[in-house]
Amino acid sequence: MVKYFDEEWPKEEEMLNIGLKMSRQNKADRQKVKRVFCIGNGESRQGFDLEKLRKHGTIYGCNALYRDFMPDVLTAVDHGIMHEIYHAGVAQKIPCYFRDWTKVPAMTYETMLYAGADKVEADEHLKYVLKSNNRGDSKEYVMHGSNIQGIVNMIKREPDKFKKDIIHLEKKEINHATIKVSWIKEPDKSVSLTDIMTEKGKPRDHGWACGASAGYVAIHREKPDEVYLIGHDLHSVTDKVNNLYKGTKHYVAPENGPTPAVNWINQWYTLADWYPDIKFIKVNRFNDGRDLVNGPIKEWNERKNITYTDYSTLDNLV
Repeated sequence: MVKYFDEEWPKEEEMLNIGLKMSRQNKADRQKVKRVFCIGNGESRQGFDLEKLRKHGTIYGCNALYRDFMPDVLTAVDHGIMHEIYHAGVAQKIPCYFRDWTKVPAMTYETMLYAGADKVEADEHLKYVLKSNNRGDSKEYVMHGSNIQGIVNMIKREPDKFKKDIIHLEKKEINHATIKVSWIKEPDKSVSLTDIMTEKGKPRDHGWACGASAGYVAIHREKPDEVYLIGHDLHSVTDKVNNLYKGTKHYVAPENGPTPAVNWINQWYTLADWYPDIKFIKVNRFNDGRDLVNGPIKEWNERKNITYTDYSTLDNLV
């Protein structure tokens, strides 16, 4: 008796059910891809709605991003912006990772602040140079900045110059001759980068720029399959600095030249090298090689886990 093939195959309805099952499984597999989005502040991301990324993964931000958009986790490495973020209450809402963020018992405050300086003399100048949130009933604080005695000595040497600097200081707050204090408020979600970064098994902040530091934090916390670099332009298409927040508090003036990209490039390369199983995807505005911002980074050519895409693909993530 001849046995036909169609006698061995499932019926049409069964085939349809098998197809639907495979389709659902493929969709489920795609949804298992764990993504993080590391948001830099390069001008290429201007106009892109970051909110649409929330349903696709966890969003890690850098520095002043919180002024316009609240990420899931924020990283900052420069003292001025770190304390701005803390004073704004961001670290009571989301995890914030900061450089050299050592919390000290409140009982040591005056000793640390005056550090042997004459208190009466120092108090005359603290109103100009001390930037602090409200102490309240805080049991700990974090302090960064100059030694008050050094500031007093500088003022004595060049009082007229200091008066000029104060005008600039009040406007931009970039001047390093300041003392910044953050009194720790509950719930406190601030973390020092030293608490998670290691080298040879020992705690060590790698001293990286904010972008790659945020990438490190994201990988440490999420163990993702894909890391999207959004707004990490690295280069500038003009002879001016490329940053959405240039000219604002704690940022350089808009007329400044571009920041050299070498450290940023090397730090992201190192992350891709350390984590070869993670796919790093740099998102460009055009991605057509028309300039340094929209083309491949030659130093990354040998890294097969670094690829490129443009913003249009972010609308089609599943």
